[in-house]
Amino acid sequence: MAASAREGGRVVVVGVGNPERGDDAAGRAVARALGVSLGDVDIVEEDGEATRLLARLEGANAAYLVDACVSGAKPGAIRRFDVSAGPLPQTAFGASTHGFGLGEALELARALGALPSRCVVYAIEGESFEAGASISPSVAAAVDIVADRLRADILGE
Repeated sequence: MAASAREGGRVVVVGVGNPERGDDAAGRAVARALGVSLGDVDIVEEDGEATRLLARLEGANAAYLVDACVSGAKPGAIRRFDVSAGPLPQTAFGASTHGFGLGEALELARALGALPSRCVVYAIEGESFEAGASISPSVAAAVDIVADRLRADILGE
């Protein structure tokens, strides 16, 4: 059975991104949009550095990660991946602005036996990743949608 906030397992939401690089801030914007609306769920922001991501997953029964991606889809497109069932597709996260990408960090967690039994990644297709840019309107709209979907996912609604 999947861990949820209602079942008492440790649940973490990690918003990944760089707030100074336009649409790369999407994951962090989702974390901020969630605020404290999920009670005892840990909601954190990270820049995508692999060891910090691994530390955030440690001891979690369920993890939800949100990041921007570049797959060639329409900007603002939302994709959901159940990485507890298999790896992230390279075509979605091949061009990471974080160096060692999210997919590699999750596969390292899997190899170390540290991947939570429920691990879901939400990817928001980015448009602009320029330094100093703001989030594009299409990605900003997707942030609210992903926040709503996460609430439903986690609370089992």
